[in-house]
Amino acid sequence: MRISRFVLALCSVLLAFGAYAHAKAFRGAAFAIDNAGLASVYAKDCKALWLADSATLGIIALFFALGAARPSLATRLSLIAVALIPAATAVLIYIFVGLFYAGHLLLATAIAAIVAAWQFPVHAE
Repeated sequence: MRISRFVLALCSVLLAFGAYAHAKAFRGAAFAIDNAGLASVYAKDCKALWLADSATLGIIALFFALGAARPSLATRLSLIAVALIPAATAVLIYIFVGLFYAGHLLLATAIAAIVAAWQFPVHAE
């Protein structure tokens, strides 16, 4: 269980870094979106989705940190279900962006969290 907790903590740190880096890049993304000639509703949607991705990564990072710090609060199913979020995001990155490093990072984090989840109980104690 100690290794699984360490892996979850590492996943948490990586996702928190991703959330921070993605949010920090918002100013440049917003500039590019504003100058892309998109209709206003699409430009606003892109900005909202950009920050929503950062928020989602941050929330998942907090969830994994909680699981690492207090394993009795996490179950195998909850960890796997949450790990599917960055996995799905990685697949979408591969489809729409291509082989981009963020997709690799998200997929590796998701796989690591799923592997770590197998050491957690099936049901809450």
